[in-house]
Amino acid sequence: MQTQLTAINWAKVITIAVIIGLSLFFGINGQRQILYACMHISYCLWWLLEQKIYPERRKQIFTEKVDGAGFIGAIIIVGIFYSLPAFLAFTNPTKLSIAATATAIPLFYFGSLINTAADIQKTTEKTSGVGLVRSGIWSGVRHVNYTGDLMRYLSFSVVAGSLWAFLVPLSILFLYIQRIRDKESSMKFKYQDFSDYKSKSFYLIPGIW
Repeated sequence: MQTQLTAINWAKVITIAVIIGLSLFFGINGQRQILYACMHISYCLWWLLEQKIYPERRKQIFTEKVDGAGFIGAIIIVGIFYSLPAFLAFTNPTKLSIAATATAIPLFYFGSLINTAADIQKTTEKTSGVGLVRSGIWSGVRHVNYTGDLMRYLSFSVVAGSLWAFLVPLSILFLYIQRIRDKESSMKFKYQDFSDYKSKSFYLIPGIW
C-alpha cells in the first residue's frame, strides 16, 4: 500500500499535465492564462521540490496508508477536481482585470510564503525534538499552514474569473475544518500546554477565527 503523500505527489504531476494540456488545446489567449499556468504549475513543482530539499517532510505529512481506491480518489480529487479553476481560466475569453491581478498575486505570494515558512519551521523544530510547535509563525494561528494553502487556492480562483472556481477552495476549507477537529482532539491529549496555546491563538484567521 502507498501513502497518501505518494498519491498526492502523483496528483500534482497530473495537475501539471492537465494545465499544459489545456494550454495546448485552448491556447494562451492573454494574461489570464499565462498567470494561471505560472502560478499553479510553480506551486505543484515547489510541492515536489520541497520534499527533496527537506526529506523529513515525507515522514511528517500524509503518512497514512491508502489502498487502490484511496489512491485513485486522491488522483481524481487533487489531480483533476483541483484543476477546475485551470479549465475555467483557459476557457474564459474575457481580459483579466487589474483588480483581479492585484488581488491574486498577493494572495498567491503571501499564501505560498506563509505555507512554506510554516512547513520549514515545523520540520526544523520537530527534527530537533520540539513537542508542540507554537512559536514564530505558529504563535497566533494554530493551523497557519492551512491558512497559506487556502490563500493560494483562492488566488487560482480569482485568476480563473468564475464563481464556479471557488468550489475548490470551499471544498478544501471543509476538508481542513474536519482535519482541524481531528488534529485538535488528539493534540489536546498529546500536549499538556495545548490548552494554553489554544486560548492564545486562532484556528485559521488571525483575530477572527
